[in-house]
Amino acid sequence: MKKVTFYVDGFNFYYGFRSHAAANPVWKDYYWIDFVKLFSHFVFLHEGQELNKVKYFTAPSVHKANRGKQNALFGANIILNGDKFEVINGHHSEKFVNCKALCGKVFKVLEEKCSDINLALHILQDCIDESVDVVVIVTADSDQLSTIKVLKEKFPKVKVRLYFPPNRTSMKLKSMIKPVVHLENHEDKFKSAIMPAEVRNEKKKYTRPSDWRKRSMIR
Repeated sequence: MKKVTFYVDGFNFYYGFRSHAAANPVWKDYYWIDFVKLFSHFVFLHEGQELNKVKYFTAPSVHKANRGKQNALFGANIILNGDKFEVINGHHSEKFVNCKALCGKVFKVLEEKCSDINLALHILQDCIDESVDVVVIVTADSDQLSTIKVLKEKFPKVKVRLYFPPNRTSMKLKSMIKPVVHLENHEDKFKSAIMPAEVRNEKKKYTRPSDWRKRSMIR
């Protein structure tokens, strides 16, 4: 069987999903999503494929309430999917930006770090280890252009697929891989992958946040 691994750019996925849900409120019902079940719909058994793993690259939220929801989402996914789902965390760091308005003040903001490089390194390491046959990158971030170029040059036997998060696209990435899957065109797959409101095992229980229906989402 051909092993298929999905590498999800969590921040790109989150911001795309959030903006798409703002224009299409029904999508907010898909916040509590089983990522393995979602992406399993894109694995083609008739082509001898099997879902190996979903790797989700992000960073813990700096806000306590959002971090709790984030942990619940990921924890529920781990209970349901075991080692088929893995979260790889980066971190946030502070940077200073100048106000572009007339005030000219300098503001301190938080910037997510390491997710892009973590995603690229995991892909390359999996290819080196020969633990993947089909790489599916879920992002519209053109920073991954170099990753795709290296994959094509150094691992020609590995197939590379590109999935754009909802409401996200990149002409530069499109020029490297065709066809591209636009996830907003597959609402039926999101709908079928909603998790039960409560997910538990003998040790832990995770409950869908009460404010997630048609209101908010974590990254």
